[in-house]
Amino acid sequence: MIRSKWIAGPAAGVTGDVLVSVTELTLDDFRRTPGAYRAGYALSREWPRLPGAVGQWLWAEPLRRRLGSVSVWRDRTGLRGFVGLPAHVEIMRKYRDLGTTRATTWHTAEVDPPVIWRTAARWLAERSVSS
Repeated sequence: MIRSKWIAGPAAGVTGDVLVSVTELTLDDFRRTPGAYRAGYALSREWPRLPGAVGQWLWAEPLRRRLGSVSVWRDRTGLRGFVGLPAHVEIMRKYRDLGTTRATTWHTAEVDPPVIWRTAARWLAERSVSS
């Protein structure tokens, strides 16, 4: 798995309860993978300006046509704001019918990036094993 470095958001200093979101897109076709990854990477440039964004990683398994993100939010309002961004909506319209999407969220009592990543990686691996 290829993983970006931790990308801090404007709410990076938040303490206490946060919301973690893990997304996965598995494309049906190898030809779509580079474009989907580029679209996600371009969208990540908005991260430093997103209200409620604590931090995120982008990840990809190009040979398995899988990619996604692990993002941490101050609360559900921040996540909803991101999901509704016109650029995000456009990407989802373009790619969601070209593969299978999967997502989960959970709350955690503190921002501990190594623990968050390990938990997310376990969730991502569940599908890998059953695929």
